Amino acid sequence: MTDSLTVRDNRTGQEYDVPILDGSIKAADIGKIKADDETPGLAVYDPGFVNTASCRSSVTYIDGEKGILEYRGYPIEQLAEKSSFLEVSYLLIHGALPTKAEYDTWVHEITYHTFVHENVKTFMQGFRYDAHPMGMLMASVGALSTFYPDARNISDPQNRHMQIVRMIAKMPTLGAWSFRHAQGKPYIYPDNDLSYTANFLSMLFKMSESKFEVDERLVKALDILFILHADHEQNCSTNAVRSVGSSQVDPYSAVAAGIGALYGPLHGGANEAVLRMLRRIGSKENIPAFIEGVKNGNEKLMGFGHRVYKNHDPRATIIKKACDDVFEVTGVNPLLEIAKELEKIALEDEYFISRKLYPNVDFYSGLIYEAFQFPPEMFTVLFAIGRTPGWLAQWIELVQDKEQKIARPKQIYTGERQLQFTPASERWA
Repeated sequence: MTDSLTVRDNRTGQEYDVPILDGSIKAADIGKIKADDETPGLAVYDPGFVNTASCRSSVTYIDGEKGILEYRGYPIEQLAEKSSFLEVSYLLIHGALPTKAEYDTWVHEITYHTFVHENVKTFMQGFRYDAHPMGMLMASVGALSTFYPDARNISDPQNRHMQIVRMIAKMPTLGAWSFRHAQGKPYIYPDNDLSYTANFLSMLFKMSESKFEVDERLVKALDILFILHADHEQNCSTNAVRSVGSSQVDPYSAVAAGIGALYGPLHGGANEAVLRMLRRIGSKENIPAFIEGVKNGNEKLMGFGHRVYKNHDPRATIIKKACDDVFEVTGVNPLLEIAKELEKIALEDEYFISRKLYPNVDFYSGLIYEAFQFPPEMFTVLFAIGRTPGWLAQWIELVQDKEQKIARPKQIYTGERQLQFTPASERWA
């Protein structure tokens, strides 16, 4: 027997049998329910899409109740421990882990597409000295669509592959240059002898040395952070990429839209808010008073709780371990002790337990970024570099999904109707 939902319209007394598939019902089936032939069918009002599925996807699986995150079926814990960012990127884009030959080709392609056209460099140099790095990244990624006009041919698989390679390869270059721009330092060109993440660190921090060298523990930690941020289902920025991409625009423009969504403080800026909170607390002795302030509604506990996770965010545990590795190299951030004590107290307090408030990915990531000496305005740029393969995987899925249509949500109109217009000559008389 087919699973279904029986809906009784109390306005008419009529019953409707609505099929249930994959735990969901189609909005179009709800639209068939109407009071009479003259009125529109029912619509679902859902601000923020808190319970509306906009697509079918096989990229990322999340079980918020159990704290599970998987990319293409692989647990995030295993990928962070045993894989690399470029291998995870291949997995997200292609849907399967690469063979040795496929991986070597993939790494080679990305390594040799890290350079950007010199006119892109000139374009970025035109920004004010105090331009926000995220604004520079968003504009320069969008500008790439003018350098690769063939990117509009999104129905050609080989063409799509070329744009994907270019974007994953060039994102660290653009991100590093936006960082150097704010410091008034010369832009550093990519070094093809270095790994993806080491090359990014070179373009960020290299000065006059002939060859940039960095502790492998730092490279691994940043690689893990990229993996943890690589995709996260239909979040705000991914929804933006899919929504803009549904117009069949080129992938650079769609990803630029995702960067714009990530720019907002409610999406990509949470880890910066955690650092501000920890500095305001000041010391472990002040934590009990802060906790009471949270309970009384006078303080906000940043970095705890998540729209999806009602259990531990699995990424938070991985990042906490990465913190230890980074601080072995850089020295311990004094805010770490405050963070650990705050986490310990909150996890033992019934107030937070009953509300299922557990540390999320942002609680510790800001501490690592600060240890790398990144200013807070760079945090979202790092997030965007890591998220790029996920955005592109979602974009490919959108392009190939025959059920997808151009995004055009319904609205519930609340304004006036059928007013009579009076010409200005009469209104102003």
